[in-house]
Amino acid sequence: MVQELVIAAVAAVSGAAVYGMAAARVVKQYERGVVLRLGRLHDRVRPPGFTMIVPGVDRLRKVNMQIVTMPVPAQDGITRDNVTVRVDAVIYFKVVDPASAVIAVEDYRFAVSQMAQTSLRSIIGKSDLDDLLSNREKLNQGLELMIDSPSVGWGVQIDRVEIKDVSLPETMKRSMARQAEADRERRARVINADAELQASKKLAQAAQEMSSQPAALQLRLLQTVVAVAAEKNSTLVLPFPVELLRFLERAQQGQPPAEVQQPQSPSVPPSVPQAVPEPAPPSGYDGSSPRGESRARTESRARGEDLAQAGSRAARLPATDPPAPPGPGTAPPDPAEERQPGGAHTEPLARH
Repeated sequence: MVQELVIAAVAAVSGAAVYGMAAARVVKQYERGVVLRLGRLHDRVRPPGFTMIVPGVDRLRKVNMQIVTMPVPAQDGITRDNVTVRVDAVIYFKVVDPASAVIAVEDYRFAVSQMAQTSLRSIIGKSDLDDLLSNREKLNQGLELMIDSPSVGWGVQIDRVEIKDVSLPETMKRSMARQAEADRERRARVINADAELQASKKLAQAAQEMSSQPAALQLRLLQTVVAVAAEKNSTLVLPFPVELLRFLERAQQGQPPAEVQQPQSPSVPPSVPQAVPEPAPPSGYDGSSPRGESRARTESRARGEDLAQAGSRAARLPATDPPAPPGPGTAPPDPAEERQPGGAHTEPLARH
């Protein structure tokens, strides 16, 4: 009898342990438990921690309450100004009602992903290219409202939606680059023109101030020369200012110019240039034919060289004083003594 009671007690304990193990459930801190008893929703949502269900009768489904980050695949679309773009985004959402997330929708993650893709394509078609590139905050808010409206009944709350990247065609990128370059060049020209206007005003004021003091212009010139001379690899061309000439002219008006007398040598008579008669053309010269012109040029060149050699020999001879006239008691010179020892007369220095 006792043995039968022990066996029954052991069987009961074993059955209770098996039942306890089958009924025990653990819900994590970031999860909530939704119990379906015989296919019907139980009124109470199980909180985090240890909980018990009826094995074979209850079915526990755990729902994650954390914020989910879901990337939205890139969507191709045409903007309102007929530009083809490719846009992708990212969406942040979380479950706020576990029972609705289990009962109202089959798979809330897939439902949110599809709603995000369709809403993104709709936003692309309603927006301009400039809005996609520069006004993304407004588009993000509109996209969040479009996704959040149907997801409220699913027990899901959309926290944030962000457009990540907008891909443009290569032709559109080049066009935008040219437009930006032209805009920058326009602004650079406007800035340069404004700088030139301000510089011209300052230069006009400086010129007005320097006109009262001529020495200021000279000092400015010297400063410019010093600045240019600092470079060793440059050639400096220094102009002579007219104002300096006028200053020197005014300074010399009060003093008479000193007369400079140059001594003249009495022994060397001044050379008087003599006109050389132009040689006559040779006989048989025909000026109309090319052969006659060439021959005339050759003869004229030869005569010019002879005259130049004779002039150089005359310049190398020492200058002599003219002979004194004979006195009353002096006999005239003998022409025979003027002859050279060889008995030949000296040749003239130059041929005429």
